[in-house]
Amino acid sequence: MKLRASLLALSFLFVTLFVAGNAFAHGDKVHVSGTVEKISPESVLVKTRDGKSVEVKLVASTVYISHIAGKAAKPGDLNEDKPAKLSDIVVGNLVVIHATPKNNALEADEVKFSAPAAPKSGVTVPAKPKP
Repeated sequence: MKLRASLLALSFLFVTLFVAGNAFAHGDKVHVSGTVEKISPESVLVKTRDGKSVEVKLVASTVYISHIAGKAAKPGDLNEDKPAKLSDIVVGNLVVIHATPKNNALEADEVKFSAPAAPKSGVTVPAKPKP
């Protein structure tokens, strides 16, 4: 019984340390993910999945990465990240931004973006009857 209690306590300790380690893995960095609502040379406005709009400032050191996924990609580019520039980002792109809080604002360290997946059409085209 004592062994079982010890193993249970040890397991709890490992799980607690693992969760705490992951929570602090990025230090003071903030992740902002969602859809680009507005973009300018100074900042990007992102609509998050919970409906909030978050502004992230763009700085000279911001790194831009284009993620090409799925059917939009060429066979050799499937699910590949490529260097990009600010001018490649458009309203409607999906983004994940790694940012640093500074002076009550967020400054982007990295902006990873991709085009949204094409919506699946609910319309099916009937097959042509065979003669």
